[in-house]
Amino acid sequence: MKPKNLFSLAVAFIVVTFTANLSAQTPSQERADSLRLQLEELKNKEVELESRLQVLEEQSKPENIEKSLAGVGSTKPEELRELKRKQFEREKQGVQNQLALLRDSRTRLESGLAQADAAAYQESAKGSAVVSPPSDATVTPAPKQRPRRVNSRRVRTRRSRNQ
Repeated sequence: MKPKNLFSLAVAFIVVTFTANLSAQTPSQERADSLRLQLEELKNKEVELESRLQVLEEQSKPENIEKSLAGVGSTKPEELRELKRKQFEREKQGVQNQLALLRDSRTRLESGLAQADAAAYQESAKGSAVVSPPSDATVTPAPKQRPRRVNSRRVRTRRSRNQ
């Protein structure tokens, strides 16, 4: 792994550890933190794949293919260059497909993160809206509701009458 990626993973780990130790989190907050960590890892993979794609594009230039095959002796150098070019194209296509999948995943993660953040915000707003009654106040229990009566009569259908 590159030092930049290690650093960002270390920072993400420290942030998650620190926030976990601050207080008990609600499930929405935990989910949001988990999604943030997944999003950070996905972005790191995306950066790695984009850099790999740039390297492949550079290597697939005709002059670079020519240089890479300079020490190879062959009676058909054109075929070797074409094989090398096709190899780079296949690898580039695979990396592009992986990038497309990662971008789709990133979109889903960002959407899920927005929902989790909204839920965490709503939970925190509900928690701050709860006011405890004064200690000398009497608390009256809520009236009990009668259970709903279910109609137990059987509905006769045409079939049951004829039998």
